[in-house]
Amino acid sequence: MMAKRNKLIGSQKLWCGIGAWTVAFLMFFPILWMLITSFKTEIDAVATPPKLLFSPTLENFADVNARADYLHYALNSVIESIGSTLLCLAIGIPAAYTAVFFPGRRTKDLLMWMLSTKMLPAVGVLVPIYLLFRDSNLLDTRSGIVIVFTLSNLPIVVWMLYSFFKDVPHEILEASRMDGASTFEQIWHLLLPLTLPGIASTALLSTILCWNEAFWSLNLTASKAGPLTAFIASFSSPEGLFWAKLSAASTLAITPILVFGWMTQRQLVRGLTFGAVK
Repeated sequence: MMAKRNKLIGSQKLWCGIGAWTVAFLMFFPILWMLITSFKTEIDAVATPPKLLFSPTLENFADVNARADYLHYALNSVIESIGSTLLCLAIGIPAAYTAVFFPGRRTKDLLMWMLSTKMLPAVGVLVPIYLLFRDSNLLDTRSGIVIVFTLSNLPIVVWMLYSFFKDVPHEILEASRMDGASTFEQIWHLLLPLTLPGIASTALLSTILCWNEAFWSLNLTASKAGPLTAFIASFSSPEGLFWAKLSAASTLAITPILVFGWMTQRQLVRGLTFGAVK
């Protein structure tokens, strides 16, 4: 009986493993196909049926770097993503702290209102945002993109921090308050160290969201402050799509964030599951 049960459990683990690898492969396949296409010639890239055997070439990457300054766009992405994330944390930490430890009668309504702004289609506010940026001389500027990225991701940051801060016992901060600690000292010396995994995962997620944001980047920037999403879009033309060069540009654009995500995946998972198991 025990042997039969162990065999059943082993069979279930095997099928679960096969299912997990299948789903992972299907999710990764578009990235793999893009990577393969980036090493093809334009003729091979549009061949029907697709050519699996071809002579790899690096001419697409050379053409991409010759046509556009990749490092300039990459630097814009780094500055705008990190700048927006730091600004989100600077605003979100005090907001979440207040919502958790000093809630008011309308706190939950305010949090729901903040979250509801993410349900609004971005194109619905494009015209007023564009006009405000034009009149404020923020079009095609890094500071303008940092502001709009912050406004876009702030509700998610506040909600994530709110859920992490709720797991901190109120008695700890009350004891520090009785010992004469100021609000800043409570946050800096107690709250932040206790919730560091959650804050780190929030920062990582915010950075990834900023890096991948395309709508605002394409509509509010040009060559001066454009991030890598604008760099990719620059390789579409009225003559059509050059799939090999577009794939090469996309590969160059996603490689930094893929490496960053791979290196920080343990921290990200740890933060997202922070407080889930008591």
